[in-house]
Amino acid sequence: MAIEKLELENFTVYEGLEASFDSGINVLIGENGTGKTHVMKVLHSACQATDPGVSFTHKLVRTMLPDEYKISRLIRRKQGNHVTKIRVVASEEGRKKAISTEFNNKTKKWEAAVKGEEAWERDLKDLRSTFIPAKEILSNSYNLGAAVDKNNVRFDDTYIDIINSAKIDISVGRNTAEKERQLNRIESITEGKTYYDSKEDEFYLKIGNSKQEFNLVAEGIRKMSLLWQLIKNGALEKGTVLFWDEPEANINPVHIPVIVELLLELQRNGVQVFVATHDYMLAKYFEVKRTDGDSVKFHSFYKENGQVKYECNNSFGMLKHNTIVEAFNKLLDEIYDMEE
Repeated sequence: MAIEKLELENFTVYEGLEASFDSGINVLIGENGTGKTHVMKVLHSACQATDPGVSFTHKLVRTMLPDEYKISRLIRRKQGNHVTKIRVVASEEGRKKAISTEFNNKTKKWEAAVKGEEAWERDLKDLRSTFIPAKEILSNSYNLGAAVDKNNVRFDDTYIDIINSAKIDISVGRNTAEKERQLNRIESITEGKTYYDSKEDEFYLKIGNSKQEFNLVAEGIRKMSLLWQLIKNGALEKGTVLFWDEPEANINPVHIPVIVELLLELQRNGVQVFVATHDYMLAKYFEVKRTDGDSVKFHSFYKENGQVKYECNNSFGMLKHNTIVEAFNKLLDEIYDMEE
């Protein structure tokens, strides 16, 4: 089962949005303020809502963190807008399921009506998702969940979710040969393995017989170590969805192709992937590295006449509105001007 479509009306920066997604890899691009992360948070909340103990609207509020947890604050800020509608569709072999919600200025906290919730929970009970935020968080994992619950600090649920995913091993049996290859490729970058000390509630990078505190490790290495841990723990298996916000942040550019190759391999193993990026190399490498059997789709969010618009294409270079390519071409022009 994969996420197929998202429909938004009067939600945050969107007056209207209807986006169709690939069951493989989806690369989201666009300048700041075009709502790429918002899209992924909505989809992550819908995936989490397959658990009967998780409410779609409550999870949405916990991931978006509006003031006082009021879902009504997610209504697009424009005079005359009073109603927001959200609809997420998932499909598998022609079978479709949808979950939707609608709220207005008078909706209390997260208490918006949800449609399709019972069937969504029943038919998608095995659907799991993992959201990797742009900022690394495992180095600050100690008692973070408890601190958030007591309102001592404010972190949205994507940070709490990823810490829990890194801590809990849901893998079954021994690693497959393919998983071992993926882990070894990451270890060639990190030069060690991720280790969680449950007694200390701390993560470490284990190198040989020694372990190094995560906060003493470069952030780019910590992000790769997190990916290692998720693969090792079984969080990224067939039928799961991975959301990764700005994988390129604090990563040595030499490692970008390795990340792309790993994500392509996960896609081949049945993981649906969503990546939001501002990086030309990362986006272009998906086009360069994919094979005939790989499924990759590029989604562009752009501003036009004060509104956020959307387009998609299977080719990165064929997007009509491509801020990454525009910025790259501008740089080339300036370099050529310097050399003349």
